Parts: sequence; structure tokens; C-alpha cells
Amino acid sequence: MSAIHIRRLDGADDVATCARMMAASEPWITLGRDYDASCRTIADPVKEVYVAVVDDQIAGFLILNMTGEFVGYIQSVCVAPQARGQGIGTHLMTHVEARIFREKPNVFICVSSFNPGARRLYERLGYELVGELRDYVVHGHSEFLLRKTIGPLHGFQPARQMEGTG
Repeated sequence: MSAIHIRRLDGADDVATCARMMAASEPWITLGRDYDASCRTIADPVKEVYVAVVDDQIAGFLILNMTGEFVGYIQSVCVAPQARGQGIGTHLMTHVEARIFREKPNVFICVSSFNPGARRLYERLGYELVGELRDYVVHGHSEFLLRKTIGPLHGFQPARQMEGTG
């Protein structure tokens, strides 16, 4: 496989590509996220969106929330169906974890009960079950809240940026 390059979302074409990918694949089909809803989610200026590029094509993306009360929440990880199983999701996750851990000691993510492959990935990456939200998004299914931590909030010191970086 070619190298995976992670970069920030850049413009309307990226939003459209990511929204098509999300709306046409699981778990978002079951969650009822259509193209327009996907566009709104991806284009939300409060969120950080990182795309994984392979051979000059977006192969996946990740939406991160670093504001509000639930800082360090990975809202969505989406990998194109034909690119799954090639390390793209892992690459996105480790890239964003490093970004979060510079500022906060906890990373959170939810995974749907009908998405066991994603849950296995997150657990392999060190995430642990925090709780279950039954019938939270879709009736008859649960969202599992997972957490990866490097320590408690109390006493955590964010990494200091060196002068000239940032």
C-alpha cells in the first residue's frame, strides 16, 4: 500500500468527498446520516477534521471535538469501504490522539453496538469501555462510550509548545 498522509480538511471539495463517503457506508446508513447531514457535520467550523490521503485520494477522515465540556471527543472515524483493513483508521486515530494528548489526558469515542469491527480496533488501540447508552441514536442499538487515558484531569499539565511552533 502507498503511504498514508494526514492533513486538515481543505475546502468544499473535501467536504463533499467526505460526505459522500460517510453517507454511503456503515455505520452511518444505519444511524440515518444522509449526505446533507454528513455535509453539515463535516463542515461544522467548531470541529477539527483530518483526512487520510493515499495516492492523492481521500481514503478516510476523522472528526474531532476540542471545544466545550467534552474536549478530546472523536465524533466520527470514516474509512472508505474499499480502503478498510489497510491501517488508515489506525493512522488517523494515532495522529489525532497525539494532538489531543498534548492538551488533555483523555480521548473519548462512541462506537455503535452493530459496529464490532470498529470496537475491536479501538480496544486494540487501548480504549476501554466507560458505559453503554441504550437506544441513544437508533432504537434497538447501543452506543458504547470508550476512553483512552494518560491520567486524570486533576494535575495534568499540557505540553508546552516550543517558541516558533504552533
